[in-house]
Formats: sequence, structure tokens, C-alpha cells
Amino acid sequence: TPSLPPKLERLRELAYNLWWCWNPEAIALYQRLDNDLWEKTYHNPVRVLGAIEQKRLEEAAGDDGFLSNMERVMQKFDEYMAKKTWYNKTHDSSGEILVAYFSAEFGLDESVPTYAGGLGVLAGDHLKSESDLGLPLVGVGLLYQEGYFRQYLNADGWQQESYPLNDFYNMPVRLEQGADGSPVEVTIDYPDGPVVAQVW
Repeated sequence: TPSLPPKLERLRELAYNLWWCWNPEAIALYQRLDNDLWEKTYHNPVRVLGAIEQKRLEEAAGDDGFLSNMERVMQKFDEYMAKKTWYNKTHDSSGEILVAYFSAEFGLDESVPTYAGGLGVLAGDHLKSESDLGLPLVGVGLLYQEGYFRQYLNADGWQQESYPLNDFYNMPVRLEQGADGSPVEVTIDYPDGPVVAQVW
């Protein structure tokens, strides 16, 4: 597993905040690291950082042009995270208002392949808009082990499908942990017994 040089450490922070997926300059930053790997990993920055050659990371850490580009992207990211949003400007945010947005799927980006079509893409767009507006809203859905299928052509030119399993530890998601470091879990009682889900 490659080790990120200290100068590039914020690339990991950015990879786990999906702000990058609707910011072309942030996307270009990962492409610039290794465009072939970017395509091979289906545009997944977490997998890129986990599979890239150490030599390439060292080169990027010594490349003033890359570091300058990264600094500009991170400055925009920091401004986005700190800015006073429409909601903050027009509503009293001292109240403990929190909206839960339940959807069967959220199509935020292809690096989180847990959606199949229009409903997921629409829900993902709602979350992106909510983020821009600063609404106190949390998306609640399912992190499917099998997301959507991938299509390919076989040797005879026929369309085929494969159903890859999602590897959550190589996606831009993190397992939520409680104060004691154990995974946060939700238990729901069903007629045949309790069902326990972890929170990602």
C-alpha cells in the first residue's frame, strides 16, 4: 500500500469528501496523478491513492506545479466548507433542525456504485444541491454489497453484464465509529429476530 508523502496528505481528506465529484478541478487533480489508474478504478480517488505507485507520489510531492494546483483546489474546498450558506443567511441556525432524506439509492458518483438509475441520480442531485445551500439534511439509504452491474462486450460482440461486489474499504465512504471506537450500529426488531446494520 503506498504511503502518502506529508505534502500530499490532504488528498486523502479530499477523497473522502464527495465535494470533489462535482468540482472539475478536484477531479483533474486525481487525473493528473495517474490518468490511466483514474480510468481503471472507475474514477475512484480512494482506490487511486491505494493503488498508485509510490514513485509517482514522490514525484508529485516534488512537483511545484502539482503542489500549486493542489493548493488552489484545497483552498476552494476549505472556502466551500467554511462559507456562510444560503440557509445560514436566511434562517436561524441555532435551532436543532435536522431533516432525514430517505431514499433506496443515492447516485452521487460512480465511485459509490449503489444506485441503478433515475431515482438514485435524482436523490444524489438533491444531496449536492442541499450541500451547496447548506440545508441541515442527511441522506439515509442502503450501502448495497452489489451495486449496479457493469456492461461489457464479449469476444463475439454480445453485450454481457458482470455483478462486482462493492469493497466498502476501497470506496469514498467510512465506517462510523462511536466514542469507544466500535462501529455505530442500528438494531431493528423483526418478527424473526433483530436485524443489525452498521452505519457508513
